[in-house]
Amino acid sequence: MSSQYEPQSALGRFVNDFEETAIAVILGMMTIITFVNVVLRYVFRDGLSWGLEATTFLFAWLVLFGISYAVKVTAHLGVDAVTGMVSAPVRRVLALIAAALCIFYAVLLMKGAWDYWANFANLPQTTGRWLPTGLEEMKRTSYRGWYEVLELPMPDWLRWIEPIMNDGDAYEKVPRFIPYFILPFGMALLLFRFIQATVRIWTGQSDSLIVSHEAEDAVDDVAHMNREG
Repeated sequence: MSSQYEPQSALGRFVNDFEETAIAVILGMMTIITFVNVVLRYVFRDGLSWGLEATTFLFAWLVLFGISYAVKVTAHLGVDAVTGMVSAPVRRVLALIAAALCIFYAVLLMKGAWDYWANFANLPQTTGRWLPTGLEEMKRTSYRGWYEVLELPMPDWLRWIEPIMNDGDAYEKVPRFIPYFILPFGMALLLFRFIQATVRIWTGQSDSLIVSHEAEDAVDDVAHMNREG
């Protein structure tokens, strides 16, 4: 599904290209790891012990990238039964209210994602119950950078982070803060996309956060097939 909207700013084009490239790379990596694992298992009676965990993390990254990208291409489902019955000015106001609620929700998600990830990244969590009001005071005992994943081995080209995150001790497995980084990063992308969508509504480029109408499209497709038959 595509959108007629194309980012005009350099930042918008960069984020768009980055998301599309990341999604393609993640899909490719998942396919390669799964294919290699199947060949090893059924041909050589062996397998990658870390293959399942790697594809699980990649799938999580794919989902979180996809959430923000779907906002950009207006692919998220929505109900417009009420907004479709009101005038254009009222519809625009309702869309702006919905966009503001989405931004607020994305801020909540980003705070929660940061606080969870910071626990593994030797970084301070935010203060405040709902919205971030600052950063907590860090103590040495608060550092959790030594937490590792279960199976994914630590690659040698990442050993440079050991003095920074693990007091120089060697990691046997990949530290959790690396795959978990998609949580705050993905929520930051989601917030960025909601702000973009709000600007589009405010400037009159769009009148809704959603454009897709899967039910109507499916009915039209069936009707078209019946006419051809």
